[in-house]
Amino acid sequence: MTMSETILITGAAGQLGRLVIDALQRRAPAAKLVGLVRDAAKAQDLAARGVELRVADYSDPQALARALVGVDKLLLISSSEVGQRTAQHRNVIEAAVAAGVKLIGYTSLLHADSSPMALALEHRETEALIRASGLPFVLLRNGWYSENYAMGVAAALEHGVVLGAAADGALSLAARRDYAEAAAVVMSDDVARHAGKVYELAGDQAYTLADFAAEISRQSGKPVRYQDLSEADYKAALIGVGLPEGFAALLAESDAKAAQGSLFEPGKALSQLIGRPSTPLSETVAAALAAQSLS
Repeated sequence: MTMSETILITGAAGQLGRLVIDALQRRAPAAKLVGLVRDAAKAQDLAARGVELRVADYSDPQALARALVGVDKLLLISSSEVGQRTAQHRNVIEAAVAAGVKLIGYTSLLHADSSPMALALEHRETEALIRASGLPFVLLRNGWYSENYAMGVAAALEHGVVLGAAADGALSLAARRDYAEAAAVVMSDDVARHAGKVYELAGDQAYTLADFAAEISRQSGKPVRYQDLSEADYKAALIGVGLPEGFAALLAESDAKAAQGSLFEPGKALSQLIGRPSTPLSETVAAALAAQSLS
């Protein structure tokens, strides 16, 4: 990596973006880090750490074009706006082409090319746009974050039950910081080492939701069991706790597909890339319980 290399991270103020920046500052202290944000006021902590903030929305091609000037490498963290992602990502990719970016990394979905999950469609479309752009690229197909389930620890403790629709499907879970570290590795490394690569990233260990419930019970000392629901009933339960219908439908559908193996990956690409084992579910549960005790 050259001393003057400029790396831009989209969604820099988000949970994954902040962790990527943390890892890049450790791994590539000489690099110039640029954070793309929608609201600079919400990212002043990043600016205080030496990250240059550039303001642009994924839906604003002109602002994106300005933001990507002088960028050597771009990490495109997928938009959170399901249903609008492909169009938004296209804007970023076109700006990257115009800027002459030397590498574009994209946070995709595990097995995006073959996954039956509804969430995979926009990732497949984005991957196709990236391949068609002619830019050197690396696809980081991220599996499920263990935090996706750990955020339900408080409710599990309150009701003594973990709800889901994944049956006994094996989930190759890893912590968000593991995926962030992987992104930092490829973005800070020589382009030639990763260009054209597709990484199926997932945890070293696979768990069922019954395992998750048992782990909460073991660490908390309170009885917690897993109750498997139909996709429709799980969607209704999620709506019942306040999730918007569209988001609840996506989560329920993802769980149902996980029952068929969509979130299982036996390879060890993630731990090989980051040079350490992925974070076990027990650590994520412990962190969630500690946060719960402080609230």
